Amino acid sequence: MSVPAIDIGPYLRGGAEDRRRVADEIAAACEESGFFCITGHGVPAGLIARTRQAAVDFFALPVSEKRKILRPESRVGRGYYPYADRSLAYTLGVETPPDLQEAYAMGPPDVPDDPYYRGEVAAYFFADNRYPARPEGFRETVDTYFRTLSGLGDRLMGAMALALGLDEAFFADKIDRPASVMRLIRYPAQTESPAERQLRAGAHTDYGTLTILRGDDVPGSLQVKLPQGGWTDMRPPADAFVCNLGDAMARWTGGRWASTLHRVANPPQGSPRRDRISLVFFHQPNYDAMLNGIFEDAGDAVSLAEHYIEKIHRAAGAGQSPRPARAG
Repeated sequence: MSVPAIDIGPYLRGGAEDRRRVADEIAAACEESGFFCITGHGVPAGLIARTRQAAVDFFALPVSEKRKILRPESRVGRGYYPYADRSLAYTLGVETPPDLQEAYAMGPPDVPDDPYYRGEVAAYFFADNRYPARPEGFRETVDTYFRTLSGLGDRLMGAMALALGLDEAFFADKIDRPASVMRLIRYPAQTESPAERQLRAGAHTDYGTLTILRGDDVPGSLQVKLPQGGWTDMRPPADAFVCNLGDAMARWTGGRWASTLHRVANPPQGSPRRDRISLVFFHQPNYDAMLNGIFEDAGDAVSLAEHYIEKIHRAAGAGQSPRPARAG
């Protein structure tokens, strides 16, 4: 079993027959592994390059400067996450040493002045972003990238609705106030051996509907636990994004589509010592969207907010975290 590369250009720019054909390809990938690569996505190569460079320049700053926008104590996805600050394997109840990475996290840059976006629960999803003073142009670049990937994610949700045999607009009213998150991640070059069971990112599943990732193709990269086999290295085409389903989509489909385990491995011994930069967009629905089964009543439905908040607390590796201040 392999992870397919799907040209989504015909879906984005073609007619009904083109959209159906692409949706069928996505359906096959989601039923088999929950992972696929996309080409023909229309995201400008220049924007991707600028965003990657913004990440490189930010992470090159002194730690003392990066910590000026330190993430909140509540673990809301905003600001700078220091090196070895969390352990993703904890989200599945597996205790491991902290992951070998540092990150910058942000949410939607355009938050309306509306009661929905305020309050204790909303603060987990619509808290103010924390932008660094340097590098120059950082905010403009990451905001533009976020908006562009958000639009791409919305279009892909239409394709996935078709792939499920639903009306193309099925998810529209469930993603019109999305609680999406973006992370710029640096996996530093390893100059000493990791601790036992310590990885760049421990085995985990993602929290939302769909993840859209662009990462450096270097030793010590993304690995997928395919249903029939062991850990498989992801080697996407040069112009592709890697996409994978998250827990919200798995719950919505009643398990028909899976949220597949993945991790970021350590570089093999003897590999060139190189940083890895990853741009990760986590498309998520509205925080009050109920993740009950699309095809039948799941019985144990939870909201995206309930599911997401539990997962970020687990990733901290320390049980419950302080609550965020109210948004607005």
